[in-house]
Amino acid sequence: MHAGAASAVADALPDVQGLSVADQVSGSDRNMWDAQDPTAAMSHSISLEAAALLEPPRAGDTLTAVALKVLRQPDPSIKADWTTEASGLWRSGRIDGVSSRDDPMPPDTPARPSFVALVEPWNVPKLGRGGTLASRLAMLHSLVHIEGVAVDLAWDAVARFGRHMPREFSNDFVAVAEDEARHFTLLEERLRELGSHYGALPAHEGLWESARATAHSLPARLAIESCVHEARGLDVLPQTIARFRNGGDSATADLLLSTVYPEEVSHCMVGTKWLTWLFQHPNHTAALSGDLIVSHALSPPEATPGSDIAAVKAQSATSVRRSATPQPKARTDVPAAALPGVPQTAPAEAAEPNSNGGAKGSDLSPLQFDTVQSWFQALVKTYFQGNLKGPFNEEARSRAGFDPTWYESLVADGRAISG
Repeated sequence: MHAGAASAVADALPDVQGLSVADQVSGSDRNMWDAQDPTAAMSHSISLEAAALLEPPRAGDTLTAVALKVLRQPDPSIKADWTTEASGLWRSGRIDGVSSRDDPMPPDTPARPSFVALVEPWNVPKLGRGGTLASRLAMLHSLVHIEGVAVDLAWDAVARFGRHMPREFSNDFVAVAEDEARHFTLLEERLRELGSHYGALPAHEGLWESARATAHSLPARLAIESCVHEARGLDVLPQTIARFRNGGDSATADLLLSTVYPEEVSHCMVGTKWLTWLFQHPNHTAALSGDLIVSHALSPPEATPGSDIAAVKAQSATSVRRSATPQPKARTDVPAAALPGVPQTAPAEAAEPNSNGGAKGSDLSPLQFDTVQSWFQALVKTYFQGNLKGPFNEEARSRAGFDPTWYESLVADGRAISG
C-alpha cells in the first residue's frame, strides 16, 4: 500500500508496534485495533486530529506537522512515499514554515508495522558472510530495516529540534530523510526481487534506543546518531558490498556502491557540520539543553570545505580524501545563558556518567572545551556505552569532515581500512 491508497481517512491501518492512531482511541475500543481484519476499525469514529494524521503531506502544512505525519504512519512504504512528497513540497516552497506554536513534540517512539517482529538485538539471527542466499537475504533485510528507521530519525530531528535551529538545519535533515526513503525503497524492492520481503525476519530497535536517550539534547543526538552511528555505517559498507559481490549478487553490490554509500557520507557530514555550528554558538546550545522554543533563527553555518550536501553526494564512493575539517573559531567569553527572548524553563535532567567516566550532561557546555572535537569526545563518553571499535574507513569519514582527530582518543582498535 502506498501514499495514493492511504490518502483517504477511511483507509484501514495495520496494527502497529509503537504510537499510532490506535493509541488515541479509548481503552474500551482498543480491541477493534487488535482484530485480525484491519478493516474492522473502519467503523470506528476517530477525532479530527487523528484523521489529520492519516492524510499525506500537503501544501500549507508546517514542516513539523509533516514530520509528525511520517512518524505516526506505521507503513514503512507509505513513510517513504510521504517523505518523497514532502521533500518536493518543501523545496518548491509549498511547505514553507518550519513549525507553529500549535505543533506538538514528536512521539517518543514512531509507529511501527505489526508485520516486522521487533526483538532484542541479541535475538536477531546472525547475518553470516554472504556466502549463501539465506545470508545475503538476511544482510539485505537488515539494511532495509536500518534505512526505514533512518527515515524516522531524520524526521524526528526536524520535529524535535528544527524549530530551535536555523532553516538550513531543516533543509539538511529533509535531504537526509529523502535519501533514506530512497534507500529503503530501492533495497526493499531488491529484497522482493530475490524472493523475500521486509518482515520475513525479526529486527531490533537499537538505533531508536539511542534516539530516545538523546531526545533531550541536540548535541548528544548529533554526536551519537549523526556521527558515531553514521560513521560506523561507512566503516562496514565496503565489506558488505564485497560480500554481496563475492556471493554473486552484483546488482545489490552496485546499488550500495553507486547510491547508498556516497549519500551516507553526506549524512555523517551533517552531524559534524551542525555540531561545529553549535560549538561556535554556545548561547544557542545552552538554550537547547532544555525544552525551550526558540522564536527566532540564527544565521546558518559558514561554508566550509565538505559542508555542502549536494557536493559531497556528487562524489563517487572512491573519491580522493578531503582535507581535514577547518579548526573552529576562537572561543569568546559569552555567558552560557538562554537566548534573548526565550522563556525560562528548568533544564533537562542531566545524564548519568557511563562506564567510560563521561561527565554528566549538565557539565557539557561547549564553553568548557577548546575544540569541537574534544566536546564531541565528552558527549560520546556520556551518551555512548563502550569504546568506538575499528577498523575505520578513514577515507570516507574524512570526506564527511570526520577525520581521526574527532575519535582517535575513543578508539579501542584504530586500524584503518581503505575506502
